[in-house]
Amino acid sequence: MVALLSLIQETEKFIEPPLITQDTIVFGMLAVCLALVFYTSSIKDGFWSKFYKYVPALLMCYLLPSILSSLGVVSGEEWNEFNDAGNIVENKSSLYFMASRYLLPAALVLMTLSIDLKAVFNLGPKALIMFLTGTVGIVIGGPLAILIIGTFSPETVGGEGYDAVWRGLSTLAGSWIGGGANQAAMLEVYKFNRSEYGAMLLVDVVVANVWMAILLLGIGKSAKIDRWLGADNTAIESLKAKVSNFSTSVKREATLTDIMVMLGVAFGTVAFGHFCGDFLAQKFSEMSVINNNRYLSFLVNSFFWLIFISTVIGIILSYTPIKNYEGAGASRIGSIFIYILVAAIGMGMDLRQVTEKPMLIVLGLVWMAIHAGLLILIAKMIKAPYFFLAVGSQANVGGATSAPVVAAEFHPSLTTVGVLLAVFGYVVGTVGAIACTIMMQAVAAG
Repeated sequence: MVALLSLIQETEKFIEPPLITQDTIVFGMLAVCLALVFYTSSIKDGFWSKFYKYVPALLMCYLLPSILSSLGVVSGEEWNEFNDAGNIVENKSSLYFMASRYLLPAALVLMTLSIDLKAVFNLGPKALIMFLTGTVGIVIGGPLAILIIGTFSPETVGGEGYDAVWRGLSTLAGSWIGGGANQAAMLEVYKFNRSEYGAMLLVDVVVANVWMAILLLGIGKSAKIDRWLGADNTAIESLKAKVSNFSTSVKREATLTDIMVMLGVAFGTVAFGHFCGDFLAQKFSEMSVINNNRYLSFLVNSFFWLIFISTVIGIILSYTPIKNYEGAGASRIGSIFIYILVAAIGMGMDLRQVTEKPMLIVLGLVWMAIHAGLLILIAKMIKAPYFFLAVGSQANVGGATSAPVVAAEFHPSLTTVGVLLAVFGYVVGTVGAIACTIMMQAVAAG
C-alpha cells in the first residue's frame, strides 16, 4: 500500500476511476436511462406530461448519463488504474467510440433511405446561410472573447511563446468550425504546448456540451421560437409530410427477415465505409501535397470519409427498392442508434470539471454566446426557422457527430441536412480557424 501511495505521489496527476468501469455494465445503465426517459415521456397525464411539455425527451437522454458521470458513477473521459505489475495505466470507456464509429454511420444509412434529395435542396439557401453565420460567429467570437475577458482577467488570455493562450484557443476554433481533424491541424500549425492542451480540451467538452443542451431544450419550444423569428416553415413541413406519406404508403409489419436485411445493409455499409475510409485517409496522408496542406487536413481523417461514404451510400440506396424498407421501420432502428449515441455523448460531460479552469470556461462561454447571438440576429433578419439555427450551429460546433442528432430530433427526414452541413464544416474548418487565430493573436498582443 505504501508503494502504491508513493507511486501516486510521483505521478503528475492520478485520475480516479469511476465507480463502474466495465463497459458492459455501463452500456446496460445507459439502456435503462433511455428506457426510463421513453417510458415516462409516453405517459399522457400527470407530472410527466407537464414535464416533457417543456423538456425534450432527447435532452433527458443526454442529461441522465451526464449526471451519472458528474457523480463519479461512470465516465466518458480517461482515468488511471494499476495493472498487475503495479504500474499506472490510462483507461477509457469505448462506448462513445462504438456509438460514433459503428452506430452513427449505420443510423445515417437507415435514416437516409427515405430521403428526397430534391426536396432537401428545395429547403432553400437559409440552411447554408445559418451555417456560415455560425462559422462567422466562431471566427469573430474568439478575439472578442479574449478582448472581453482580458479586461478583468489578463492572466487568463496571456502567456508567451508556445504557452500563449491564443495558440491553444486556435484548437477550439478548429474544433468548433470543423471537427477533430481541424482541431488537430491547428495544434500542429500553432504548436501549442501539449502539456497545457488538456485545458483546451476541457473547455471544448464543457462549453460545446452546455450549448448542445441549450439547443436541445429549445427544440421543445421551437414553435414559439419560430413565431418570434417570423419564420416560414413551409418547405420543412412539406419535406416532413412527403417522407411521412411515403412511410405510410409502404408501412408493413417488420418480419425477422426485414430486420436482418436492414441491419445487413446498415452495418455492411459501415464496414465498407471503414475499409474505404481507412484506405483513403492512408493514401492522402502519403501525399505530401495533401498531408502538408493545413487546409486539406480533413482528407487524412478516416472519420470524415466514414461519414461521407455512409451518407452517399444511403442517398444512392434511396433511389433503389431498398428505400421501401422505411415502411418496415428503417428510420426507427436508426433512431435507436442515435439515442444510444446521445447517451454516450452525455456520459462524457462531467459538470465537476467546470471548477478546474473556471476563467477559461467563462471565456469559452462568452465565445459561444457571441456565436449564438449572431445566429439569433441573422435568423431574425432572414426569418430562418429554429431548425436551421440549431442545425447550422451544431454543424459547426458539434460536427458530424451531433449535427445529425439535432436534425433527427426535428424529424428523421431532416438528418441528411445536418450531415451535409457538417461535412461542409470539415472543408471550411481550417480556413476559418486560421482567420480566427490571426485575429486572436493580434488582440492578445494588444
